[in-house]
Parts: sequence; structure tokens; C-alpha cells
Amino acid sequence: MTSLEFTDQVQKISYSLKPVAMNLTRDADDAKDLVQETLLKAMLNKDKFKAGTNLKAWLYTIMRNTFINNYNKITKRNSNIDSTEYFQYFNTDENYITHNGASSDFVVTDINAAIAGLSADYRTPFMMYYIGYKYLEIAEKLQIPIGTVKNRIHIARKELKQALKTYAPGV
Repeated sequence: MTSLEFTDQVQKISYSLKPVAMNLTRDADDAKDLVQETLLKAMLNKDKFKAGTNLKAWLYTIMRNTFINNYNKITKRNSNIDSTEYFQYFNTDENYITHNGASSDFVVTDINAAIAGLSADYRTPFMMYYIGYKYLEIAEKLQIPIGTVKNRIHIARKELKQALKTYAPGV
């Protein structure tokens, strides 16, 4: 599909995006902004669209994800917790605080031992994810399907949770 064909199809479908955006935002101006942002993202990522697939569904997915991301940004920004009343109980004098380095050393040792106890098939993707790699990056580096990466990380977490259950709160 050429860029001109893609742009033409997106333009035809763009009229059907407005009612969906209106349903999501419940505000005419926000709906226009959402449609505009959706179309911008679609144009910037047209190389990721696979010809022969449903373009309308692809655009709706972009719109939904954009709406959710914007909503999450707004709610995180507006969720301020007033903790001033708790500061009267907060003691800032470092002389009254004790740190038990021995117990934290035991915890770190146990965590390292639990991670070392994982098989390499689970430990490698888990540690890559832990240090900041995305699922897709891990899949590419290890040359395994992304579903396998997610499954191995899930199993590693389960095994670590089981191995470290003595540190679980309330147990």
C-alpha cells in the first residue's frame, strides 16, 4: 500500500472516529483533540500498519490507547495526597532511627540465592526485564517468541514468590 492510498483510506475512515471519540471523552473539544492525535499517530506509524488488515480497527485501537494514556496522565497528575496532618507524628531526628544492616543483608542474600536457583531459561529473561529491557527487546536478543518471554518471566516471578514467601507481609 502506497502512502497516498494509506492517507486516502485514513481520511475516509476518519469521519467514523469522531462519534467514538465523543463517546470516550464526553466533550466535543476533547473528542476533536483525540481524533487529531489518533490521526497524527497513525500517519507517523503508517509503516507499522500491515496491508490487508483492518485499518478501521487499527485506528480505533490507537484512539483507545491514546485516550487511556491521556486519562492515566491526568489522574496521576491530579492525585495529590495531603499528608500535612501526618507530619506532626514524623520524627526527622536521625538519632532516633536505627537501621539493622544484618537483617537487610540476610534478605539480599536470600533474594540472590532465589534468583540463582532459577534455571537459566527463566533467570535470563527475568533479569533482562528487571534491568529495564522491554519484552520485545528480550525476545529479539534471545531469539525466542515474545509469548515465551512473557511466560518465562511469569514463571520466574512465581518461583521467586514461592522461594521468598517468608518475607511476604501477613504470613
